[in-house]
Parts: sequence; structure tokens; C-alpha cells
Amino acid sequence: MAEQARYEELIRQFSAFGAVKREMGRMMPSDCPAGSAAVLTLLGRYGDMRMSRLSELLAVDMSVTSRHVAHVVERGWIERSPDPADRRSRILGLTPAGRALLDQLSRRTCLMLSERLGDWSDEEVAQLTALMARLRASFDDTRAHGPEPRPPAPPVLEQTTRTPAITT
Repeated sequence: MAEQARYEELIRQFSAFGAVKREMGRMMPSDCPAGSAAVLTLLGRYGDMRMSRLSELLAVDMSVTSRHVAHVVERGWIERSPDPADRRSRILGLTPAGRALLDQLSRRTCLMLSERLGDWSDEEVAQLTALMARLRASFDDTRAHGPEPRPPAPPVLEQTTRTPAITT
């Protein structure tokens, strides 16, 4: 039972973490929702790539990725270029405007985090970062390999101190 309580508390913390994400979202420019920021961030981190790779990194369906990409292309933050290896495919890459926006978003986010975590030690921030990366990797492993099959739960037997009734 102690294990269940531990995970229930973790679930409560995940729910409460939504407030952190909302605050981070409020600092984004109005024309750059979270999905667009994620596209820019991934292109900034990994460089030019095909839409299929971006969809994989975002861990969303190709149709969702396509909507995010259309949004950032319309604003001139990324461009689609023919793939030299396959002219039917397109390679996505940051434009100078996209790079500038990504730099601005990074500065804003770092400033907000340094303000909110100003009373945390460097070691505490490093520990949080490592644990969050480990958590994310655990979920990435599950997504890549599928969830582990679980054995059926044993039947729950009611605990009682009553003497069973005798029927004749």
C-alpha cells in the first residue's frame, strides 16, 4: 500500500506541474504556441531534418506535426527545402528569423527559471535536471518498446474479523 501512496503523490505533483508549464507558456509570444516552440527547439538542437523525424522527436502523429510546421512556415521561422537524397521529400530548417526567435525564447526561459529557482543550489538544479531526464527516458523506453506486460492482479480478498455464518 505504501507504494501506491508514493505513486499517488507523484500523480498529484504531475498535475500541479501543469501550473509551471502554464506560466512558461504565458511568457511565449502570442503567435508562438508551445507546439511551435517545440518545433523550433528541436530544429535548433538537432539541425535540419525531415518531417517524419520531427514527428518522431515530438512524439506526435504526423498530422499534428504538419499543423505545427505549417504554423511556423507561415511566420517565416522555418523553411522547407528539397531533400537532395529524395526530391519528393522536404527538409525542414530554421531561417535566420527562426534562429533569432529561438534565441529570444531561450533567454526568456532561462531568465524566468533563474528567478524562480534563485534560492536553489546548483546541485539541486542539476539533480532536478538529471531526474527529469531519467523520467523522460523511462517514458521514451516504454514508447519505443511498448509497455511491459503486467501479470494479472491477484484477487482482492476482504479482510474481516467476523465469524462466517453457518448455513444448514
